[in-house]
Amino acid sequence: MRCALRTAVLLSLAWAGAGHAQDRHALRDERVAVYNLAGEMRVEAGSGREVVVEVTRGGSDARELRVERGRVGDAETVRVIYPEGRIVYPAMGSRSRTQLSVRRDGTFGGRSGGGDRVTIVGSGSGTEAWADVRLRVPAGRTVAVHQAVGRVFVTNVQGTLRVHGASASVRTEGTRGDLGVDVGSGGVEVMGASGVLNVDTGSGGVRLNAVRGSRLNVDTGSGGVTGSDIAVEDVRVDVGSGAVRMDGVRARDLVVDTGSGSVSVALAADARNVRIDTGSGGVTVDVPPGYGAEVEIDTGSGGIDVDVPMTARTLRRSRLTGRIGDGDGRLTIDTGSGGVRLRRR
Repeated sequence: MRCALRTAVLLSLAWAGAGHAQDRHALRDERVAVYNLAGEMRVEAGSGREVVVEVTRGGSDARELRVERGRVGDAETVRVIYPEGRIVYPAMGSRSRTQLSVRRDGTFGGRSGGGDRVTIVGSGSGTEAWADVRLRVPAGRTVAVHQAVGRVFVTNVQGTLRVHGASASVRTEGTRGDLGVDVGSGGVEVMGASGVLNVDTGSGGVRLNAVRGSRLNVDTGSGGVTGSDIAVEDVRVDVGSGAVRMDGVRARDLVVDTGSGSVSVALAADARNVRIDTGSGGVTVDVPPGYGAEVEIDTGSGGIDVDVPMTARTLRRSRLTGRIGDGDGRLTIDTGSGGVRLRRR
C-alpha cells in the first residue's frame, strides 16, 4: 500500500512538474472576461447557468503562473498572471516576437492604457510558460476573451462575444449573436455566423462564409478579404492593402474601399446601393439577371468593359454613366488606377 501511495505521489508531482496543473472556475455573472498572454483559447457552447473556465498551464516554468479571479470593471474575470517581462512560448516559432503592455492585475488592451512592457518570444531566455484555456458558455451571455499570442477557436456560441488578440489567429464556427474580433496581427476565419459581425485586423487576411445578419464590418490594415454566401443588410469592407473577393452577396447596402488591391464582387440579388472605391487595382462586378441600377463608373487609368444591357448617358474611356434595367438601385465604382468590368452572372 505504501508503495502504491508513493507511486501515486510521484506521478502527481511529475504531472505538475510537466506543467499540466489545471484550474477550474464557474462564473455566474452575465458579463465575463478572460485574459491570457500565450497559448490556445477554446470557446464552446455550454449548458446550465455558469460560464465554466478551465485553465491548463504548460511549459517548463508552468508552476510560476497563477490564476486570479475577481471583478474588473463591469465583468467577472479569470486572469492568468505571468511572473516577469519576458515570456517564452515555443509554438510562436523561433523568430517570433510580440510586445504589449500588461497591467499588474493581468489585464491588457482597452482604452485605459497603462501597464508594464511584456515581451513574448518563440525562443531564448525568459519564463517558458503558457496556458491553454477552455470556456463553456451558456446561451445569452456576454463574454470577452483576450488572448495576446496564440490561437482562438470559437464553436457554436450563442450570445455576445468579443475576441481580442495582439498576435493571434482566430477561427469561429456556428456563432449566433453579436460577434466582434479585433487582432493586431493574425488571420481571421468566420464560418457560419448570424448576427452583427465586426472584424478588425492590423495585418492578416479575413475569410468569411455563410454570414447572416443586419450588419457586417471588416477593417484590415493589410491583408486580403474573401467571402462567400453573405446575406447581410449592410456590408462595409475597408482594406488598406489587399485584394477583396466576395461571391454570393445579398446586401441592401455594400461599400468596399481599398487603398491598393483588386476588388471582385458577385451579387446574388438586387442591392439598393453598391459603392466600390480603390486607389489602385482593377474592379470586377457580376450582377444577377434582372438587376437594376443607376450606374456611375470613373477610372483614373484603365478601361471600362460592360457586358450588361445599359442605357448610357456618358461614355468615355475613363467615365461611364447610365442605367441598367429599372434603375432602382445605385452602383458607383471609382478606381485610381485599374480597369473596371461589369458583367452578368
